Amino acid sequence: MPIDNVRVISNVATGQTGILLAKKFAQQGSRVTLLLGRAAICGLERKIKLKRFSFFNELNALLKKELKKEYDIVIQAAAVSDYALESASNKKISSGRKSLKLTLKPTLKIINCLRKFKPDSFLVGFKFQPHLATDKLLIEARNLIKEARLDLAVANSARNKQYSAYLVSEKKSFGPFLSKEAMAINLVKLIGSKF
Repeated sequence: MPIDNVRVISNVATGQTGILLAKKFAQQGSRVTLLLGRAAICGLERKIKLKRFSFFNELNALLKKELKKEYDIVIQAAAVSDYALESASNKKISSGRKSLKLTLKPTLKIINCLRKFKPDSFLVGFKFQPHLATDKLLIEARNLIKEARLDLAVANSARNKQYSAYLVSEKKSFGPFLSKEAMAINLVKLIGSKF
């Protein structure tokens, strides 16, 4: 999110999960549209339609526009900001200040709006909790499924610096998958079995 016309507040997400999923689905013959933030990208297949965004408001507007189209499957993997500045400066804030206070306000939960736009699509969301134990992580994923009315959630963590992911439905879970590649392959297989 912008602080002024030069500086931003960001997160550590790289966009690589979305890129990986787009590639895996395209390799299976799916028509794919990838909404991607500022991530660097190379080697994306031409059949993947790429649409870029930088900030929360841009992603929200892009999703609203895209979800008017026909999509059988919608996967929300972007690390969407939970907070935004109440107001950003339209010019560079001087670096000579002794301190700078920023007031944040909660943003709209985009994941909770997907079902309204796509009532008949298969919806997948991601729940990243970097340090939760598996049992608590699965509970968090199922809470997300109920709250956002998802068909499936990917519960992932990085406990002890080791990536781990589970594919979670209301009643079942599959995993652990110990790499993003393994998670993506198994997510494509699981969704493919339903279509």
